Amino acid sequence: DAVSQVAQGLEAAGVGPGVRVAGMLPNAPEAIVAMLATTSLGAIWCACGPEFGVAAVLDRLRPVAPKVLFAGDGYIYNGQFLDTLDKARQVAEALPSVVRVVVVAHVGDMPEIDSIPGGIGYDDFMDGFAARDIPFRQFPFNHPVFILYSSGTTGAPKCIVHGAGGSLLVNLTAQCLHQDVSAGDRLCYWTTTGWVVWNLMVYGLGRGATLLLYDGS
Repeated sequence: DAVSQVAQGLEAAGVGPGVRVAGMLPNAPEAIVAMLATTSLGAIWCACGPEFGVAAVLDRLRPVAPKVLFAGDGYIYNGQFLDTLDKARQVAEALPSVVRVVVVAHVGDMPEIDSIPGGIGYDDFMDGFAARDIPFRQFPFNHPVFILYSSGTTGAPKCIVHGAGGSLLVNLTAQCLHQDVSAGDRLCYWTTTGWVVWNLMVYGLGRGATLLLYDGS
C-alpha cells in the first residue's frame, strides 16, 4: 500500500520514465518503499548513505540531477542518533533539479522542515492517495533501474547505470543458487543504503523472503 501511495505522489511531482529519484536515507522500510515506487514508474533510483558528507553526496547526485530527494532526519550509530536535517537542507539548496524533498522521521515525530527547500513530510507526501493495485510499467530489458557509484578513490565518483533485466537475472540467480534464499526465509544484510550490498539485499523480495532492516553499528 505504501509503495502505491508513494508512486502516486512521485507521479504527481512529475516523476516518470528515466527521471532520477535520490535517497539519503537510513536502512529503513521507507527506503525500500521509495525505491520500489520509483522503479515501478520506470524512473531510476540512486542513493547515498546518510553518513556521507555534503560534498560526497553532491559529487554523486549533481551529475544525475534528481527530481525528488528522499531524506531522513538522521540515523543511528554507536547508540547515538545523528541528525542529518541540516545536511539535507544543504544538499537540496545545491541541487536546482530537486523539486521535492520528502523527509522521513526515522526516530520520533516529524521535525521542523520549513528550512528545507521543497520539504514535505513522508506521510504528507502520501496523503490524498488511496492505495491501489500498482500498474508496473513494462520497458525494454535493459531499461535503467539503478545508478550506483564508484568509490571515488581515483577522482570524482563515476555513475554506473544498471539495467533492470540483467540486474534481476543476476541477483535472483545469486539469491537462489548461491545463498539458497526462498519464500519464508528472513534475510538480513548489514549495510547502509549507499552501498551496493543494499541493492543486492532488496532482490531477496524477488525470492519471497522477508527483509530484516538494521540501522546502527
